[in-house]
Amino acid sequence: MSHTESPDTTPTPHLDAPESIGAWLVRLLKGIAIGIGFILPGLSGGVLAVIFKIYDPMIKFLANVRQRFWSNVRYLIPVGIGGVIGVVLFSIVVAAAFGRYEAAFVTLFIGFVIGTFPSLWRQAGKQGRTVRDYAILGIAAVAIFAIMLVGGQSDLTVQPNIGVWLASGALIGLGVIVPGMSPSNFLIYFGLYDKMAAGIKDLDPGVFIPLFLGLVLCVILFAKAANWAFSHHYAAMYHFILGMVVGSSVAIFPTVVFAPGAMEKAEQSLPIFLLSCAVMLVLGVVASWLFSKLEDRYSDEREAIEATGD
Repeated sequence: MSHTESPDTTPTPHLDAPESIGAWLVRLLKGIAIGIGFILPGLSGGVLAVIFKIYDPMIKFLANVRQRFWSNVRYLIPVGIGGVIGVVLFSIVVAAAFGRYEAAFVTLFIGFVIGTFPSLWRQAGKQGRTVRDYAILGIAAVAIFAIMLVGGQSDLTVQPNIGVWLASGALIGLGVIVPGMSPSNFLIYFGLYDKMAAGIKDLDPGVFIPLFLGLVLCVILFAKAANWAFSHHYAAMYHFILGMVVGSSVAIFPTVVFAPGAMEKAEQSLPIFLLSCAVMLVLGVVASWLFSKLEDRYSDEREAIEATGD
């Protein structure tokens, strides 16, 4: 009974807030960052969606498409446009220069994730924390770290075809539903990452159409399950996400940033390589911390207005 009633009673201040060009452009920029997160090794578009407070509205909409359909579409259109822009633009970057600047790009985005951790921690604890939640966080962090570390040492190659690209799209979709999971890392392990980036850059329909279909089908199939889990186990799910964020962020350093040959790719000496990575990490942390503070302030103001209105 509660399962069918919850969508109608859940507040949707993001849909009721006045629309403006500025708000539309902010969601566009968020979409671009999320799109980049989908294909940047070590990152998760789902994590960035959580960080930008896009994840909950998206999952609730996909789980209950008929509820406030046009309002949700209006809200998510700039996110979708930005996501496509982020994927296509970064695919061009990957094909052109990502090999050399991979460590710098990855550390910048890891800094971005680290800077938003206080905001995520606060959001996860809104309904309190228990020993179980801390245990979930720790287990999730260790599990994803181990998976990424083992996967980073694997050398598997899969020949691409339509079925493989459908499965790859479903894997990316799973990264949307399960924040903290980085599909790009698995695509690298299977030798598909560069081929995917090149196919998207060249707008090859044999690549991007099955990728898109696999992603959409996976998200639609699992959206209801994710929405139910967050509605009934809010703290546990958010601490699971936090664990995935921590474990995957730590694992990126040995598997991507300091992987064998990373310094040679950058064509830098060890001190310059370490300095450039450190600078990019700090820039990411500071920028995202400031951004998340603005996001939290805006959310608090919106909740206060809604409370006084009631």
